[in-house]
Amino acid sequence: MIKKQTPHVVLLVLDTHRRDRLTTYGYTRLTSPNIDAFAQQATVFENGISPAQWTIPAHTSIFTGEYPTTHQTLQAHSTLDHSFDTLAHLLQLNGYHTVGFCNNPLIGILNNGLKRGFDTFYNYSGAVPSVPRSSNRLPWPLDGLWEWYTQLLRKASYPVQNVFAHSEFWFRLFMRPAFVSMWTWLANFKGDTAKTVRDVHECLSRAQTSPTAKPHFLFINLMQTHTPYTLPERYINQFAPYFKEDRAVRDFVRNYNSQAFRWLLPLEERFKPMEARVLSDLYDAEVAYQDHLLGQLLEFLSRQENILTIIVADHGEGLGEHSFMGHSFVTYQELVHVPLVVKFPDQTAAGQRIGKTVSTRRIFHTILDTAKVHPAESTYRPAGEIKGLSLARTVQGLEPEQETVLVEAYPPNTFLGMMETHVPRMIESFHCRLNRWAIYDAEDRYKLVRIAGIKDELYDLQADPQEETDLAATQPEQVAQLVSKLESSIAKAVARRPANWTTAPALNFDDDENLRKQLRALGYIE
Repeated sequence: MIKKQTPHVVLLVLDTHRRDRLTTYGYTRLTSPNIDAFAQQATVFENGISPAQWTIPAHTSIFTGEYPTTHQTLQAHSTLDHSFDTLAHLLQLNGYHTVGFCNNPLIGILNNGLKRGFDTFYNYSGAVPSVPRSSNRLPWPLDGLWEWYTQLLRKASYPVQNVFAHSEFWFRLFMRPAFVSMWTWLANFKGDTAKTVRDVHECLSRAQTSPTAKPHFLFINLMQTHTPYTLPERYINQFAPYFKEDRAVRDFVRNYNSQAFRWLLPLEERFKPMEARVLSDLYDAEVAYQDHLLGQLLEFLSRQENILTIIVADHGEGLGEHSFMGHSFVTYQELVHVPLVVKFPDQTAAGQRIGKTVSTRRIFHTILDTAKVHPAESTYRPAGEIKGLSLARTVQGLEPEQETVLVEAYPPNTFLGMMETHVPRMIESFHCRLNRWAIYDAEDRYKLVRIAGIKDELYDLQADPQEETDLAATQPEQVAQLVSKLESSIAKAVARRPANWTTAPALNFDDDENLRKQLRALGYIE
């Protein structure tokens, strides 16, 4: 067995998971009995805030401990600069075996630098998934032959799959309804939650029982709650019992699942009551189904005393609030107020609930501090910062940053390109080209939302958690205080960029004839 002072680390990211749909955070529907049971043995952070509103910048902030303005990995075509240390790389350098189990193609397939430092990275999404040999359940020697064959297929398919991040033309083409069902199914868009959880459980069990195993760092990303909504009938019947009998409901969901551009766009008109209800209910059903699949793994993790387990969402999901769907443009609570549950080794702080507002970028510091990995002082990370920003400090009642928590929403260029094709009129009316920010006060009450060059909004989250009443006009002093903190925080984030830092140039695949030949050979185009 490994020494207790060198814990395993499990980072479980529930992609696109709203905090307010978990029972442990007060939701009235029983969507998450297994997460709830795990949370009772862990520390629940009531006010975890994601630094960004969508997958790539949010994951990069977790992996580097930096805000998006610092790391600048903001778009699907971005690549993390090598000046930044990553969580996996630092743990790898300090004796950890690092393994990724990922279901999101934006993390598992794109060449954006987020896989840096992983000894092994399994990708359950994509046209040719990469999974552990044991997961195929094939006898020897077929398992080895199958692994060799899939490696060849992946080499051919990955460049093609990367094209959609780098080319607005191809991205727009495959967002057409005629193609959506094809790539969500054939390309395993949401991965395979059941297989992933099973493989993680087996990996941890082996590590726990082996006397010579290195400490493990396991990163897991699950996509079950992401659109499209397709799940077992049992969960549909439980959360949307009217679904089977109402043809209009079924037709709406079928059309919605095939219109991927609707998953991400603002709403010019509110959903009809039936439409809003079924989308909300099916989202709950996905939450419950994923929770069910996690049951055995979470029960195993709750019994371990030498594993640091962190459950978090990279971001939430808009279901029509503030006239936005999905997670593309805004910084309101439905997107950035995320679940954050930490089970420290040796049951430290088990059963506690922490009300302080904290940024999920501090997961980086928490994991390194718990693993006793403290990188040397650098030009952008002063000595002592890892320990100082660990969430363990917050549990102890200390707050090194006075937790002025920042959120940054840079519009995804691929989504803007899609809007230019389908609904160009909405770009200006919803300010979709503009950067947005949010900042929270130190008293865990007020939140400032800024739309660049347009306006500042102020919300009292204690009295108005849904952010329905803008108080900016009636509380100018509070606005001024938070504006000062916002501008100071952005300036600090810019100053933290390493010396000689550069952004990676965007790649243009539209004019790449070699790639076009690959696409033709694989049957994607004529």
